[in-house]
Amino acid sequence: MPDHPRSIQMLHDKILIKLSGAAGERTSRGGIVIPATAEVAKRLIWGEVHGVGQHVRSVKLGDSVLFDPEDQFEVEVGGETYLVLRERDLQAVASEAAAGGAGLYL
Repeated sequence: MPDHPRSIQMLHDKILIKLSGAAGERTSRGGIVIPATAEVAKRLIWGEVHGVGQHVRSVKLGDSVLFDPEDQFEVEVGGETYLVLRERDLQAVASEAAAGGAGLYL
């Protein structure tokens, strides 16, 4: 890709996501490092929305979304790695709560 920035418009129901953390290794609350090879069950991961297509209805830029890492396509833009998903492949959306509003805490 050229050195100058490009404006990217996602099409249809596609969403551009940047991972919130490493998809493999993670750390427990007690500080124990758990390697990716120790995973037994399927694990969903969080990412931040960086682009949405015109037919996306449930998420907006900046939202955190929960998804299955196996349902993704990877793309590199300006040296950064992003994922491309369809809106229907998302499991949950976490956005900033409105002042005084109630909601679920994940």
